[in-house]
Amino acid sequence: MSNKYNYTGDYMLKRASFRRIMVATLALFILLIIYFFPTTTPIEESLSYIEKQEMPIFLVDSLEYIARTSIVKESGNTNDLILEVIESLTINSEKSNYIRDGFKGIIPEETKVNSIKLENGILTIDFSKELLNVEKGKEEKMIEAIVYSLLEIKEIKKISILVEGEKLSYLPNTSEKLPEFLDKSYGVNKIYNFDSIKDTSKTTIYYLSKYNDYYYYVPVTKISNETTEKAEIIIKELKSTPIYHTNLISYLAASTNLTNYELLENSISLSFDNHLLANLHDEDMLEEVKYSIALSLRDSYGIEKVLFNYPDSEEEVMAFN
Repeated sequence: MSNKYNYTGDYMLKRASFRRIMVATLALFILLIIYFFPTTTPIEESLSYIEKQEMPIFLVDSLEYIARTSIVKESGNTNDLILEVIESLTINSEKSNYIRDGFKGIIPEETKVNSIKLENGILTIDFSKELLNVEKGKEEKMIEAIVYSLLEIKEIKKISILVEGEKLSYLPNTSEKLPEFLDKSYGVNKIYNFDSIKDTSKTTIYYLSKYNDYYYYVPVTKISNETTEKAEIIIKELKSTPIYHTNLISYLAASTNLTNYELLENSISLSFDNHLLANLHDEDMLEEVKYSIALSLRDSYGIEKVLFNYPDSEEEVMAFN
């Protein structure tokens, strides 16, 4: 009897030991698979996508224009995003090390943000006194870069700038008065073409420029006495060679005709003839043309959607929300 039980006990011990060895071997095998063939979960993919998400920003390009490029944003929080933008615009900041080649900041070195308050779409941002150290002759460009960059954050509609708690009522180092609240009607890379200061209008046109193999957009605000509707001015300017900015590019064919347009609530609908496509066999370049038009209309009218119509095509909507 005892031999029988001893045999059974030995058998069970051997069987348990075998199981442990198999479990350990299987665990090791799984760990090796994970190590050599790592997998990414959907959550990790989503986090990676968020970390690498870009946002537009307006920096100084190699030709000293305020130009539209992009930065990688690290936060989805509005206040943190505001600080990221300002740091990217600041000379020799940590964030400036990640700016694309051919672009640079314009806010003076060591400028800090004392406080920010966003209420009812109005951003009040208080800078340290170093903001006033802006290089002479670049004061207006600095304000343009700040305003246009921060207004790319959809929650912000207008901006009020303070320095050490005091309202910045004039451009630093100048006697030029600033509006109480700043928005894109302030203009950027301004060109003045008028006979009288009365009845002037501002129209912003986005041209293409190029640094090495990188294409980007440069907005130019034309200030004139023209009474023509802004949509017509934009198409006319993009069709013609920009003589006053020979390094800026527009691929909109000179033969293009804007046959109709209608300003709607928060959008505009445009109708073109087929010449919009003339000499544009490259589909990517056609997108650049439409984006130049759309950005120009967005800033000039303060709208969020542009609808494109041309023969033999379905209506195409370009949205900015």
